[in-house]
Amino acid sequence: MACKISLFDLDLSFTRIKIQNCLPLPRNRKYVLDLSDLQYKQVRLPWKMKILRLLFWVSLSIVVSLFYGFVFRSVFGSPKEKLLTRQMENLKLQYSLIGRQLDNSAAALKGFRLSDDRRYRPILDMDSIPESYRKAGYGGVDRFRDLTGYMNSDLLISYRTKLEDMRNQANIQKESYKSIAEMTIEWKREVDHQPLISPVDVKYRLGDGFKFREVHPVFGTPRMHYGQDFAVPYGTEVYATGDGTVIESGWNSGGFGNFIVIDHGYGLQSTYGHLSQIKVSKGMNIKRGDMVGLSGNTGTSSGPHLHYQIDQFGEHKNPVNFFNNDISVDEYNEMIQALGSKSKFR
Repeated sequence: MACKISLFDLDLSFTRIKIQNCLPLPRNRKYVLDLSDLQYKQVRLPWKMKILRLLFWVSLSIVVSLFYGFVFRSVFGSPKEKLLTRQMENLKLQYSLIGRQLDNSAAALKGFRLSDDRRYRPILDMDSIPESYRKAGYGGVDRFRDLTGYMNSDLLISYRTKLEDMRNQANIQKESYKSIAEMTIEWKREVDHQPLISPVDVKYRLGDGFKFREVHPVFGTPRMHYGQDFAVPYGTEVYATGDGTVIESGWNSGGFGNFIVIDHGYGLQSTYGHLSQIKVSKGMNIKRGDMVGLSGNTGTSSGPHLHYQIDQFGEHKNPVNFFNNDISVDEYNEMIQALGSKSKFR
């Protein structure tokens, strides 16, 4: 409702207006005084202006909301960010544990390598693995392209690099142990074939050894003695001193009488002469500790004894350098029984 206005005074500087019977104007509406008819009239904005004002307030609300949201996230963070942060911390912890396990595995590999280089290979007379082979590199510059672009790319790449290095070292060590195992089998076979025990019980004393004899007990002339005699009674059991194959078995016209020759391989042969009985035949494969005959006095001999001889690549060797004569009688008998229990020869 418009107010009734009356003009009651006038001076040089302004007009004094009296307003009568006015009702309060609504606060949500805007009015202006029309001086032409002295009435308040409601201001009505054009629809374009209304749209612009609406857009302004909506834009302002959006800006304010974004501002407060940014401030809130910066100070408190969003629930999703908190969850992701916890997951990241958990991943970092897991990576830390994995890194520790990798370090422990690397230390274990280093221990295997030291055992390989300082223990097994020297014993088996094998060359060490070259350092250049152990530290062989990988080709390509984009091996870790799938790990780039992440927050922890450097950590992931370092662990992947360490893991590949360890896998390479493990493969090399595996192949090394495989070759050591193969060499161990061959080494054990060679040891088994070596003539390394006394051919008779150690309770019997040694006779003439590997030396030049000025007077031969039968011929009475100077002659070289290329073996080791054992002063044993007639019929004493004679044992093979190493694994091998019988290549001679029977009578020897050169002075050994009944004799046996065993080829042990690796260029080694052992000869047992002056036997009273032969228990093996030519071509038989025998084991160390197998009884091959009984001592006697056949051939060129002045009395019951065993002539034991070792040749390596056709050269005569001193037999006492191949066996230990310091063990006790009981130890020798236990050894023969243990060897006999494993033997397939009857």
